[in-house]
Amino acid sequence: MNPDESVIPRIPLGDWVDNGFDWLKANLSWLFDLFSAVMNFLIGNLTDLLVMIPPVVLIPIFALIALTLRSWKLAVGSLIGFLLIVSMDQWETTMQTMALVLIATLAAVIIAVPLGILAAVNSTVSAIVKPVMDFMQTMPAFVYLIPAVTFFSIGVVPGVFATIIFALPPGVRMTELGIRQVDAETVEAGEAFGATRGQILRGIQLPLAVPTIMAGVNQVIMLALSMAVIAGMVGADGLGKEVVDAIGTLNLAQGVEAGLGVVILAVFLDRLTAALGSPGDYQGSLMHLVQKSIAQRGSAMGGAGSV
Repeated sequence: MNPDESVIPRIPLGDWVDNGFDWLKANLSWLFDLFSAVMNFLIGNLTDLLVMIPPVVLIPIFALIALTLRSWKLAVGSLIGFLLIVSMDQWETTMQTMALVLIATLAAVIIAVPLGILAAVNSTVSAIVKPVMDFMQTMPAFVYLIPAVTFFSIGVVPGVFATIIFALPPGVRMTELGIRQVDAETVEAGEAFGATRGQILRGIQLPLAVPTIMAGVNQVIMLALSMAVIAGMVGADGLGKEVVDAIGTLNLAQGVEAGLGVVILAVFLDRLTAALGSPGDYQGSLMHLVQKSIAQRGSAMGGAGSV
């Protein structure tokens, strides 16, 4: 037996996947063209809007948003951080990256939250989704650039496509986890009021799961930022392209400035999404009635015990 011959025959899995992508490109080109047109429109217009507004106007707006949603400390930090970005001549690239991240995050959340809800209420869907999410999270980020370029060529669209796919799993996982962690007694109290399954989901489970869901959105944003930098390799404008250019020319100063812009943007978006995850006011809602019912039940049980 020839020692070079393997006992196990080679399985051309990569060729099968390649053929599958060729089939998708040939038969679903209209869908990819539609996605490309929508993303170019959204990202292009949002980037133009952010770049059109002078930094002296937009930076105070960011600081006001931080003050309203979080604290004066974040407002001051945001003011200093964005002024530093302007001083490094990275304002336009930062706004390009912000537009890409915001649109990619919005698209990922629109897909992830309903999918997570469906997985939380249906065990069969959950059993199918979990291994898919495991596969997507463990796949190296650079691999997503290959089908993205295959479908959309070079530019911002393959970057946002790869970013959506890469950032999607945490949103699905955290949405499912948040809904499944809702206390069963709370759900039973809602059923006792005669609430339907949809009313319980909207009025009890989703409000209680908001902090966990927002934690997932936070992770989606962080992964989108990391992937937006990598997307610079396929021609996406922004801080990622600056980092790639700095690597190609060994320009340490440019790399440090672009990387610092990513850090400032990440901290700003991270703190805002964390603030949005704080529990809201549910007075007058089904959630409030359920909480009141549980409290009354606990008081009654306590009174019976004392008797």
